[in-house]
Parts: sequence; C-alpha cells; structure tokens
Amino acid sequence: MNDDPDRHDDVGTVRPPRVLTAVDSTTSDRANRWWWDHDAENYHAEHGEFLGTNAAGGDFVWCPEGLREADVGLLGDTTDRDVLEVGCGSAPCSRWLAGQGARVVGVDLSRRMLGIGLAAMAADGVRVPLVQATAESLPFADESFDVVCSAFGAVPFVADSAGVMAEVARVLRPGGRWVFAVNHPMRWMFLDDPGPDGLIVQIPYFDRTPYTEVDNDGAITYVEHHRTVGDRVREIRSAGMILDDLIEPEWPEGFDQEWGQWSPFRGQYFPGTAIFCCRKG
Repeated sequence: MNDDPDRHDDVGTVRPPRVLTAVDSTTSDRANRWWWDHDAENYHAEHGEFLGTNAAGGDFVWCPEGLREADVGLLGDTTDRDVLEVGCGSAPCSRWLAGQGARVVGVDLSRRMLGIGLAAMAADGVRVPLVQATAESLPFADESFDVVCSAFGAVPFVADSAGVMAEVARVLRPGGRWVFAVNHPMRWMFLDDPGPDGLIVQIPYFDRTPYTEVDNDGAITYVEHHRTVGDRVREIRSAGMILDDLIEPEWPEGFDQEWGQWSPFRGQYFPGTAIFCCRKG
C-alpha cells in the first residue's frame, strides 16, 4: 500500500474521498505503472536499505516485519531451479536467489523500478534477466518454472488477482511452489497509521471497493485492490493449486523499525502481513 501520506505532492497525486467504483485491469495497470515509475526514487530512498537493493548480492525480505528467506526457507532449496519473481521491483530478491544457485527471472510492471535493479546488478556483478510485463499476462511458456514467488509485488495491485493465480499455475511445473506475501487482508479495515488511530476500524472488511488516488485532473494514478482471506483461498483453489500454509508473521521482539502502517505498536495487536504458501498439484 502507498504508506507515506507526505509522498503525494512529490508525484502530483492527491487523495480523493472514498468513491464506490470499480477499476478494471487496464486502468489499474496504467495507474500503477505511472505510480511506480514516478515514485521509484522516493520509495528506494525510504526503503531501499531495508530491502537490500544496493547490497552486494541483494537480499530477500518477505515483509516489513523483517522475515528473510535465508532464515525461513519458504521456497525450499532453489539450487539449480528455475524461479520466477512476480512484481520484482528493483529485484533484490531475484539477485539473492541467483546467489543461491537458482536460475531466476524477474517481472515487473514498472520500467523505472527495473532500471534501478539493472543499476544495482551492474554495480555488484550479479546478473538476472528482468522483463517488463503485467502479472495478469506472464510472457512465458507453460510449465517453465519450478518456483514462483512475490514479496508484496503485483498481487494487491491488479484488478484480476484470480487471473494472476491462474497464470502462475500455468507457468509452474507440476509440484512447483507459489509463495506470495501481501498486506494482511484485515488491514484493509484500518487507516495507514502506525499509532493508536490505526487501531480504529474505518472500512468494512467485506468492502472490496479498490483504494484509488488521483491527480488534479481526476485521472487515477494509484490503485490497490482488496481481497478477503477467503477470496485468496478460493483464487488459489480455482487455479488448481493447494494451499499448504498461511503465515502471519508476528512482530519481532526488540524490532523498532517502522514501515508506514507497520510498527511495533500495531504489530503487538494484529498481523500486518499474510504469506500464502501454495503448490501446484
């Protein structure tokens, strides 16, 4: 989610009143491509160090709670495996996986985010193919990958997330893993506020109206789509995949780094992240 209310003026975007309207795939893609192209530098100035964007070999951080793939191994052994990262951004996760011996490809909607990834790779010598594409239409052949992953990339920003699940199932080989992290669906009910005001329910959990931001001319410049936990499970099942686990990371003891709405204060009350661990039957 766009977690910094001060960032809107930087990209010419304002928050409108909540409007009950649907947003289709074309509008979502256009808006979010624009947003991430224009906000990439701001985003990395704020979060790049945490994500390991410019660290040698990158890093794989699943969520603002600081859960790392190196510690939890949700993807299993990726050595000599074909791996696709969906919504890779500047690709620190892809670079880290390559360092573990995986054959990795990263996909993202934003050309600028990919450009930052290319610059990081040029600096440390770890090369990973990066492709600009929407997650709703992955430009790969059937059964091309052993593992597909996404750490807060693509899934919340597309209108047809069920279509993303189907695309992932299509490109996965039988028995392949699909692991993705998103905002915990219950967070939809609350303001993006790390303090006490962020504990007050504002929006019904079952209201699936997209969150949008617009420019001064009324054009949509940012979209985020909400799905309930049940919606996600049905999307996974409809794509022919099996949900093995749903991880809700607890806030680490002694960890005091905030990320927008994620904070030690809120983290003691409810989860900020949901990680769905799936496999293709």
